[in-house]
Amino acid sequence: MMLEPSHGPLVRLGDLAHARSGDKGNRANIGVVAFDAERYAWLEERLTEAAVAEYFRPLGIGAVRRYELPRIRAFNFVIEDALGGGASRSLRLDSQGKALAVALLELKLPRPEHWEGAQ
Repeated sequence: MMLEPSHGPLVRLGDLAHARSGDKGNRANIGVVAFDAERYAWLEERLTEAAVAEYFRPLGIGAVRRYELPRIRAFNFVIEDALGGGASRSLRLDSQGKALAVALLELKLPRPEHWEGAQ
């Protein structure tokens, strides 16, 4: 479940932001909050619906929608068909989507050259 860029050094999303997730039926939502305005601006271009959909593709998810909350440097991703039917119908270990945020924080993105601390 890792989106691999074609070349260059990588940075974990978790080195750039916090995240939290939950569910409503068979939908999951993941809130991602950047550590600062610079990282938010950088993620705005790179942490796309397509990137999140590709990362979670092995779970057989549906559509991904991204909502931007720039005043709090955050994004909210709503993922359809993410939980195998929802909490009461799913056989998945994480039937409520609570671990999806932790999983997304492991997403690797191309590292910005000017961020010396990113690995």
